[in-house]
Amino acid sequence: MSQAETTPPTGTESGTESGAGAGAGTEAGAGTEAGAGPKARTGTQGRRPRNLRNPLRSSCNPLRTLGLLRSEVGTTFRRHRTYALLAVLAAVPVLIGIAVRIETGGGGSGGGPDGGAGPAFLTQVTNNGLFLVFATLAATLPVFLPMAVGVVAGDAIAGEASAGTLRYLLVAPAGRTRLLLVKYASVLTFCLVATFVVAASALAVGALLFPVGEVTTISGTRIGFGEGLARAGLTAAVVAASMVGFAALGLFVSTLTNSGIGAMAATVGLLITAQILDSIPQLSGIHPYLFPHYWMSFADVLREPVLWDDLVKNFQLQGLYAAVFGSAAWARFTTKDITT
Repeated sequence: MSQAETTPPTGTESGTESGAGAGAGTEAGAGTEAGAGPKARTGTQGRRPRNLRNPLRSSCNPLRTLGLLRSEVGTTFRRHRTYALLAVLAAVPVLIGIAVRIETGGGGSGGGPDGGAGPAFLTQVTNNGLFLVFATLAATLPVFLPMAVGVVAGDAIAGEASAGTLRYLLVAPAGRTRLLLVKYASVLTFCLVATFVVAASALAVGALLFPVGEVTTISGTRIGFGEGLARAGLTAAVVAASMVGFAALGLFVSTLTNSGIGAMAATVGLLITAQILDSIPQLSGIHPYLFPHYWMSFADVLREPVLWDDLVKNFQLQGLYAAVFGSAAWARFTTKDITT
């Protein structure tokens, strides 16, 4: 046996081997403690990829947005205040129909489409109960319907802040922008429901108290009852669309304060102010820019053919108000310090 084989390793070699052994032992121990075996050494193989999150928990998932919208709409229509507003609106056609029935004794007025006194279409109600839909919308649009919309829109954000629930709505990954859009969509849903509640109530009362049949248009032509019913539905849709700009204005006011009552009062105050300004002839230069100026253009739906000029102007004006005050509401709400 050679001397190299019998000579023991030097201290340096011994320490190196011992250190390597200890390092190997430590590495093995770490692998054992991690409990992941070989996958623990691959880095990302033992982890759950971030792009595999549950899509229902994603903050930008449309299903989550629809769920938030459904919850908000349900909350709006479960409030006693909403029931009261809809009940008042549904009672207006009943009062008008009973008043006309008592006044005329159920007989026809004999007036033409443009003849007679009183609100638009009111003189035609006794000849055809379908005209009660148009007469009621003409009576509720200037005051009752926009006031109801103003109450709901003004309370959308400020009501949550005054109740102390706005912070909790923002705790979830909803985002301020999406919450504001959901609130606005909920207000628009109320506009649509409220308008069709008025129209449905008027149709029921008109059919109950007066005869129904062919409809004489403002142009003097006659259309069938089915087409007249379709025109009534289109009129209700136009009236609901006329609330789009005012709803955005109310939502903007709602972002300016934490008082729900204050926001409602300010929104209704702006409505009254705009109505007064629109009735002053000396201010005719600003009339086309006031949101209620083209509201009564829905009467053009009852012309043959339908006259779209003022209707299109109304839609454009409402879209402009929605864009301007919707953007202002977004700028205010996304930078607002939410403390309640």
